[in-house]
Parts: sequence; structure tokens; C-alpha cells
Amino acid sequence: MVIKVFLASSSGSTAIKKKQQDVLGFLEALKVDYAPLDIACNEDNRMWMRENVPVEKKPTNGIPLPPQIFNEESYCGDYETFFDAKEDNAVYAFLGLPPPPGSKKAPVKEEEAQEEVEDEEAKGEDDQPVSEEEEELRQLEQEEEDE
Repeated sequence: MVIKVFLASSSGSTAIKKKQQDVLGFLEALKVDYAPLDIACNEDNRMWMRENVPVEKKPTNGIPLPPQIFNEESYCGDYETFFDAKEDNAVYAFLGLPPPPGSKKAPVKEEEAQEEVEDEEAKGEDDQPVSEEEEELRQLEQEEEDE
């Protein structure tokens, strides 16, 4: 899977340049493979980007501005959605990529977190690991109750 980042190499907007640098710098820091695709010098890239950004994600003038991010043919989002994912520590999910081994567990939705809490509560005391001393005490108490 290759992440495609549509950029404008000759943009006159400093805001667009900063957003593009932010996206590329963050992807490089995460060591995510990506392909920068220039829409300023390549008409095919520009047309493909414009045609593949979902209608509901296009601005009112209908022309999406770079950077636009795709995972192969699948639209991920623009800079604002990338930034939100970065703030939420969910960039891999945003990109549609599995997190690297050893990374922290992805943030879970509130409902899933509640289900995990309920599952832990349902396990009860018996499922919790105990030391040898605690186990011996339990056995002694059980023997006393049986007598």
C-alpha cells in the first residue's frame, strides 16, 4: 500500500506550503512510505486528484486544494482531517494502515472502552493473578470452611 500525497510544488500560498511540509515531515518521521504527486507540473495528477476527492469533501468552489491524501485509490482526507488524526494519535487509522509493532494500542471508542470495563468486571476475583501466599491463604480458608 502506498500513501499518495497530492502537492503543489509551485504554490504561491505559504499556508499551503506549510501544510504540505507538515504532512510530509510527519509521514517521514513515522517512516511511512508515501509518494508525493505534484499537481502543479502534472495535469494527470491534478485531474486524478480532483476526480477522486469525494463530492462531500470538496469545497464550495468544487476545486480541492493540496495537500490531499489517498491510500492507493482510497481517499483519506485533506490537511484538516490529517491534522485532527494527528492530534487524536490516530494517523495510522486515518491512513488505513496497521500500526507498527510495539506501538501503543489505538485509541478505542467510548462504547468499546465501556465494554472492556464490563468484561473485566465480569471476570471477577477468581480470574485475577494471585501470588503463592494469597493462593495458600485461600486454600486454608477453603479447608476451614469445609470442616
